Amino acid sequence: MITSQPIHTFHIPVMGLAYTIDSPIRVAHYGISSVISIIDDELMEKMNALYSKKLNLPYNEITKKAKDYRAARITSYLNLVDTIVKEKFSKFKSELAESKSALENFIAMLPNTSNLKEGLVNLMDEGYILKENIENFLEKHLKAGDIDVNIMTKVDKDNFNKNEQLPVEFNDAHASLRGFANSNLNSSVVLSAGMNPRLYSYFENFKDFFPDKNNQLKKKIILKVSDYRSATIQGKFLAKKGLWVSEYRIESGLNCGGHAFATDGYLLGPILEEFKSKKTELIQDTHQVYIKGLKQKGLTVPEFPLDLKLTVQGGVGTAAEHQFLLENYQVDSVGWGTPFLLVPEATSVDEQTRKLLVKADEKDLYLSTISPLGIPFNTIKGTTNEYLKQQRIDNNKAGSSCPKKYLALSKELGPEGVCTASKKYQDVKLQELEARKGELSKNTYENAKSKINEKACLCVGLANASLLENNIKIKGQAQGVVICPGPNIAYFDKEVSLSAMIQHIYGNNSILSQNNRPNMFVKELKMYVDYLIKEMETMSEEVSAKQIKKWDAFKSNLLVGIEYYQDLFKISNSSENKCIQKELLFYKKKLNSVQLTLESC
Repeated sequence: MITSQPIHTFHIPVMGLAYTIDSPIRVAHYGISSVISIIDDELMEKMNALYSKKLNLPYNEITKKAKDYRAARITSYLNLVDTIVKEKFSKFKSELAESKSALENFIAMLPNTSNLKEGLVNLMDEGYILKENIENFLEKHLKAGDIDVNIMTKVDKDNFNKNEQLPVEFNDAHASLRGFANSNLNSSVVLSAGMNPRLYSYFENFKDFFPDKNNQLKKKIILKVSDYRSATIQGKFLAKKGLWVSEYRIESGLNCGGHAFATDGYLLGPILEEFKSKKTELIQDTHQVYIKGLKQKGLTVPEFPLDLKLTVQGGVGTAAEHQFLLENYQVDSVGWGTPFLLVPEATSVDEQTRKLLVKADEKDLYLSTISPLGIPFNTIKGTTNEYLKQQRIDNNKAGSSCPKKYLALSKELGPEGVCTASKKYQDVKLQELEARKGELSKNTYENAKSKINEKACLCVGLANASLLENNIKIKGQAQGVVICPGPNIAYFDKEVSLSAMIQHIYGNNSILSQNNRPNMFVKELKMYVDYLIKEMETMSEEVSAKQIKKWDAFKSNLLVGIEYYQDLFKISNSSENKCIQKELLFYKKKLNSVQLTLESC
């Protein structure tokens, strides 16, 4: 029997549409779990064709003429990934049993506290290695990494056929869920970007999300959250329907890659502390709701609560931070995303974009407004997408041709929806602005024009890297690449092997060539302070008492967070902790100098 215990204490979160599209194929046989975005069915279909040809596997193209093609493409690709991973895993176990050097290299990649590592070292220390002994041990203790998937709940566009709206189950996120639910995978779906009640209710249609007679779940639900309250609300909503959340994946609101969902000034440390102190309460309270939900459906009711994991991600960059999160907050795993963009063995990134990431420093990374979703988006200056977008603006041809339409969510121009990055939308908005030009100052006009033009085509830009890396022809309007690293990439300045990255995570070696990297908690604090100040400075409308109250609560929460960190880092009198205390004091003074009055705004 294979143990269900994960081999590693880290996982690779979803990144963009392309960057982790085939990460399980690359790393799952090493026991590393990773997450595939299942929004872009077109990209998945192309990757299906690519891998089928590369590995001599049967491939049947699923065109847009096929019934329920979107879900069918997703199911087909996920099944292919599952098949490839199982085959690679089987071959890898054989290689470990037959090759001493392969076994030694694998042992070096395992956590220092791993039972698997200890067992394999003991077998080798016996002085002779019987292939059968190794095979039996690996069969009992080695587990492939999970092939998890991610659905951004907001990307749930209504779909139409000849101007007639299709039933809700054909909405984009619903079809993505159906594609996963119908696959052979025994893994989890990560739900990000907040609550979507219609989508959550749709889970009830798939038996794999309910416990079997042995209280096992074939498919599990992971919620990506940024605070405890959100977790309890969403968890209980699902529990009422007989659906158990198996993991809460806690992510920093700002110190992360891609879309950033800022909290109301709540910092990661205090959030993790609340989850740790209330975990038992969370499990028990949710279990009671869950039991009722299952009984109403006449389903198997587990006597005891199902397993619940707490994991964290966002801004981690050193072995010390990794270990601190595991030990102090008792999390089950730590997500390492952005640094893996510089590991070609693990992620799909084109050469030009990787070089851009290698050269990036703090000033190149920023929280942008380029997302058509209207959500702040962490990205980097100098991308090919940025260059091509500006070129179109300069030639008075602003906007994307919008071939995929995944983010065509605005109903402003009609029921079928339109993307705010599209030429169709921007032409209308620019014409409206031009009609008002005489009423506006030059500065106001230019700012308004810039806000219309700034949106980027993420559907294409976040997918192109895989196509470029694999020399797959890109059709249509040139969009280049959008890359979404977290600010953490500034401190990683070279491509590294998978082994080197894992050695770095577990503290056996460091790949950081500079020592000026701030502590992850301090970095997040800085981002929140900057975020508050910028929001106050850029407020163009007259500031209301309600807005002042919101900013005041934001500021107060940050100050509470600073006090928490000041107590937390008093434990040790190390030079690093002294430096952290100094930075905390600096940001406390900076916050206290921020005046929140109607007069000052």
